[in-house]
Order: sequence, then structure tokens, then C-alpha cells
Amino acid sequence: MKKYISIDIGGTAIKYGIICENAEIILKETLRTEAWKGGPAILKKVIGIVEHLIEQTKGKISGICISTAGMVDTKSGSIFYSAPLIPDYAGMEFKKTLEDKFHIPCEVENDVNCAGLAEYSSGAAKGCRVVLMLTIGTGIGGCIVLDGKVFHGFSNSACEVGYMHMDGSDFQTLGAASILSKKVAAWKNEPEEQWDGYRIFEAAKAGDELCCRAIDEMVDVLGKGIANICYVLNPEVVVLGGGIMAQEEYLAKKIRGAVDKYLVASIASRTRIAFAQHRNDAGMLGAFYHFRSLHAR
Repeated sequence: MKKYISIDIGGTAIKYGIICENAEIILKETLRTEAWKGGPAILKKVIGIVEHLIEQTKGKISGICISTAGMVDTKSGSIFYSAPLIPDYAGMEFKKTLEDKFHIPCEVENDVNCAGLAEYSSGAAKGCRVVLMLTIGTGIGGCIVLDGKVFHGFSNSACEVGYMHMDGSDFQTLGAASILSKKVAAWKNEPEEQWDGYRIFEAAKAGDELCCRAIDEMVDVLGKGIANICYVLNPEVVVLGGGIMAQEEYLAKKIRGAVDKYLVASIASRTRIAFAQHRNDAGMLGAFYHFRSLHAR
């Protein structure tokens, strides 16, 4: 059975391992990204990971699959835009560097697009023709999957929905998970670091009015943003991912209600809201599915 190296590069951690051709993850490890060291340092780490895994598998690797933060040119396998979180990341040529060094085919895709592919291929959106994937974390990322293929747009920047203008600001400033800590800490006049997402949800479940209010305001923004995208895209399913969506039990009815508030009933009734199933494995799995789509037997 063929084996593939899959690497998921995030702002905090790099998850990597071995995936078999049947999409089973047989090895999984994690390394700190140390994003502040910049793009060249991350590329060096990735080279080290590939060397380590080739050694572990005695060279029996059929491909290198990469999921990464930033805007990706999937043809050249390089980063053409990145947020300031990772300095000097734009211009990193993963595909060329790794193929030249190891003589193994390599493919690179954006992390949210990988998450969308993973959910379409074997998760919450399996078999759906038109899929909208949103990841809600420190920002909001989006992915459109049409008939099993990621829609990249004309210049590889489709579905950058976090930047959508909304209520005098933008979607991710108002609706990302990071807004919860900012609001609750400000309202309680306490340090922001004391109020992470987990504590806020636990307090809300216990009846804390300020925490409930912060979550309800965030959910309302998410409902409005999702509805706006649905008016353009008309997806069969909207899949919600990101750490905060582990709170599915608390959020599911609230988000459904917020979407229904802003979306006309005839569309809302035909738009399913689902929560991502692959969670921490989404990047690695999606990178593999992306590679496989380009190297089909």
C-alpha cells in the first residue's frame, strides 16, 4: 500500500505524519511552528520532517502533501500572501524546494481549502455538490467545494470571507472566536488572558450573563455573514470548523437560529448547517485528498 507524508502548517503547531492510500493516518506527530522565526525557518523544519519520515519508512514514500496557512498558488506550490503572524512567509516555494531535494512529487494547498476537501471527501459534507466550509478561530477562513473540487477563483483568493465588510468593520473582526475574550474581559474589567474560550463557554453554561451576551452577539454576526454568503453561493451544506466549534452542543441551535433570522425561509429550509467531523486531522487529510486529486491513478 502506498504511503504519503502529510504536513499541516499552522500558526502555532505543525502537525505531520504518514497517510496510507486509503486515507488512514498511521502516524501522527506535532512540532511547534515558532512562527516568529519566519518563513525560511519553517521551510527548514519541513525539510527536517520529510527527512525524518523518509528515514522512518525506509524511503517508501509516494508523495508529499502540504496544508498551510496563507494564500497558496497551487500550481507552483508556493505562498504568495501571508498574514504578519509568519514573517517572510510569502515567496516560500515548498513544492520546488522539496521536489528538487527529495525527487518525490509534492503538492501544496491552503489550510481552510484542505479542511473543506476533507469534509467533502469523508466528513460532514460527504457527497454534497455545493459546499461552504468556514473555520472560525482567531480569524475566519472560507472554502468553496463545487462538485468535489475547490473553487480557487481567478487569482487563488476565492472565499476570503473574513475580509467581508460588515457593520462598519469586517466579518472576522466582529465574528471570530477571539472577539469573545476581548469583550468579556473588557466588560468585566479583567485581563484578557484570564478569559479564554473554554472558560467563557463554561461560565455561559453556568448562567453568566456577560458571557452569554458575548456568545450571542458573536453568533448573530456569524448568522448574518453565513446568510450573506449563502445568498451568493446557495450551498447545500455549510460546515463549521475551528476550535470553538467543539462547542457544537451549545452552539448548534443558536447558529441555526441566527442563519434563519437573516436568510429567507425558502433558502434557509434547503441549507443544512453541519459541524466539522475531522477537526485536528482536517489539514493532514485534506492535503492528502488534494494530492490524490492531482495524481489520480
